[in-house]
Amino acid sequence: MNRLGVVGCGVMGAGIAEVGAKAGCDVVVVDAFADALDKAKARMAASLAKAEAAGKLSEPADAISARIRWSTDLADLADREFVTEAIRETIEDKAALVRQLDEILAPDAIIATNTSSIPVAQIAAASAHPGRVLGTHYFNPVPVMPLVEVVAAIQTDPDVADRTHAFCADVLGKKVIRAKDRSGFVVNALLVPYLLDAIRSLENGVASAEDIDEGMVGGCGMPMGPLRLCDMIGLDTMLLVAQSLYAEHLELRFAPPALLKRHVEAGMLGRKSGRGFYDYS
Repeated sequence: MNRLGVVGCGVMGAGIAEVGAKAGCDVVVVDAFADALDKAKARMAASLAKAEAAGKLSEPADAISARIRWSTDLADLADREFVTEAIRETIEDKAALVRQLDEILAPDAIIATNTSSIPVAQIAAASAHPGRVLGTHYFNPVPVMPLVEVVAAIQTDPDVADRTHAFCADVLGKKVIRAKDRSGFVVNALLVPYLLDAIRSLENGVASAEDIDEGMVGGCGMPMGPLRLCDMIGLDTMLLVAQSLYAEHLELRFAPPALLKRHVEAGMLGRKSGRGFYDYS
């Protein structure tokens, strides 16, 4: 497989497209909004320029960029062998997209979801060919983080899971782990309760945001404090992920704290809005 499609060009989608193009894939990126495509192009150009300046590219950045086409029309994905969606983290949006892709793609094309918390079976159920749907959960920033979780739903054809594993490992050069189809999979099922506990510590007045973060960086060797990481992920995304995990597991450690909800209701979503647990203005 070398004809890759990506739907959604936020930070994750653009990162997946960049990794595919670096690996030699012919990439088509589709987003409903032209301004989102423009922002993604600028982000990718900056990322590739930085990598080129550091001597981390095996070919010129321009050659990599030339393998990517940008579009607002899903029909441009018709010849893709492997399509990854990286759109908003709601089952309604993802299921609607899968139904659209069913009408466009060949029946043997693989559809992968980059969901971080929604059970893949729910997304696969929207497809007329559910055996070709599975999860590929990348981590931010995609060009830097080596891991991808491959998640086969109960409907997923085992051959599709094996082909996807091989594509991610051998073509994209990622470190692959297999995870069962449970909300949160391996990484977020462990990470999210930690992040939510940090928010609860702030909410309960245990310490300031700065001291909570410094405690985990200086005391536990974390590369980034939990509250700054929440701001980077996006507090709206954090809320959706927590709600999905809680609905699946019904465990209090996954329940979103009230302080997280208040931030989202106030439009304080983290870095992308200019303010979250920290002020980025």
